[in-house]
Amino acid sequence: MPITFDPALDIGFHRFVPVPRQLMWRAWTEPEHLMKWFCPLPWKVTACEIDLRPGGAFSTVMEGPAGEKVDNASCILDVVPHARLVWTDGLLPGYRPRDGGFMTGCVSFEEAEGGTRYHAMALHKNPGDRNRHVAMGFEQGWGTALDQMVAMIRSQWM
Repeated sequence: MPITFDPALDIGFHRFVPVPRQLMWRAWTEPEHLMKWFCPLPWKVTACEIDLRPGGAFSTVMEGPAGEKVDNASCILDVVPHARLVWTDGLLPGYRPRDGGFMTGCVSFEEAEGGTRYHAMALHKNPGDRNRHVAMGFEQGWGTALDQMVAMIRSQWM
């Protein structure tokens, strides 16, 4: 099912990335690799669980330079290998409801000459959550993380 972008509720960006989509998929779906790039430095991912199936876990623990700790437990909703990954923090693994969900994330990868067209979206339940995510620096943060992912792919696999 295609995801409909609503500018009143959602944020996202699109970029051409000069690496193969199969490598981007690995970086997004293999915990040992995701931990290396997923949040902008000096933050780091100190724990990650990915159970790559609908209903499976997509969870990270991020730690900041001043000892901040953010536990992001989410549930995977859709997996199309090498093409799309959708998850939400509105559910825990196994589709268990939870209070306080903030967003549904979606990343997709399309083959392109010389690399991949990358699409990232964050869907929100209300404009307030959307605006809070914008104020948190969504595009800059996710863009920096993407740059870190590309650097990791190039240094390790290309």
